[in-house]
Amino acid sequence: MGPLAGVRIIELAGIGPAPMCAMLLADLGASVLRIDRPDPPELGFKRPLRFNLLLRGRQTIALDLKQSAARDLVLELVGKADGLIEGFRPGVTERLGLGPEDCFARNPRLVYGRITGWGQQGPLAQAAGHDLNYIALTGALHAIGREGQPPSPPLNVLGDYAGGSLYLAVGMLAAVIEARTSGKGQVIDAAVVDGTAHLMATFHGLLAAGLIREERGVNLMDSGAPFYDCYACADGRFISVAPIEGRFFAELLRRLGIEAGEVPPQSDRSRWPELRRRLAETFATRTRDEWCAVLEGSDACFAPVLTMEEAARHPHMRARQTYVEIDGVVQPAPAPRFSRSVPKTPAPPKPAEAQDAVEALDGWLAHERVEALRGAGVLP
Repeated sequence: MGPLAGVRIIELAGIGPAPMCAMLLADLGASVLRIDRPDPPELGFKRPLRFNLLLRGRQTIALDLKQSAARDLVLELVGKADGLIEGFRPGVTERLGLGPEDCFARNPRLVYGRITGWGQQGPLAQAAGHDLNYIALTGALHAIGREGQPPSPPLNVLGDYAGGSLYLAVGMLAAVIEARTSGKGQVIDAAVVDGTAHLMATFHGLLAAGLIREERGVNLMDSGAPFYDCYACADGRFISVAPIEGRFFAELLRRLGIEAGEVPPQSDRSRWPELRRRLAETFATRTRDEWCAVLEGSDACFAPVLTMEEAARHPHMRARQTYVEIDGVVQPAPAPRFSRSVPKTPAPPKPAEAQDAVEALDGWLAHERVEALRGAGVLP
């Protein structure tokens, strides 16, 4: 089920953008086999496995890749795979005997997906780092925040997942399609710095045209414009308004009961502080839900600022089934939507020891081969 049904991916267990990419491909129907360590280290937040949603939707086996027999098994699986995902520092898989050349020797059509923060080469390639560092280097972090305030870390959505995971997924799928024509695989070098820089293309163009400034919080979409911002309501909760177009801004004013002549013109930047004060005073007179009753669903470009728990309960999200509950955990459903090859609901994360190796390797190896690997102590 799903548009990627029949595509087989090996994931060498890691953290950050690599498992997100593997989850995305699995959500869309790819058969993803995760190769974990026998005793995986505690990384990031400590939590029961069922809450580690990036590990949903795939089978897992535990292998000690420092053992030659385990390495040979991975190479055997590589021979049956369309792609491989790894997120280690440059050179780690080569030292394990699982680098691109090792894998291409077994499967010339393999798409070898590598995801790092800094990329496979460059002065910083071997340095440790995290999402915040990567987006800082691209200029994206500098642009996010309010005037006179430090840059605001936007979770690790912008770098790790948008600039990293999604670009690796697109690159791998493009290479899988190309390999079906050429018969040749290739390495995908997905760097968070590259993907994040690419996401900033619009803003580079606006900067070059003189339409935005480098300073934070003074531009159209960075909280500088009073008609593209969030406002506090009477109950302390927030709403968002974004009527950039004149007709939408006029609709906002009409629904707020403000005559156009009572506020400065939308395009008069010199009077934006005055316009902001009027909007802030107005929104502070009612609760968030009261403003929803007035503005939601209109052309005023409005939405309440919801918490994650509230988002899952919102009527629009429920109507679209944007969230699902799996193993008692409310979480985002697979995206995007497909009219015909609809992905199935993802299975919850499972530890390697909770799975039978025959089940995990179904479609990869024959039952007899799995039993032989067990007998040799390669598999538990």
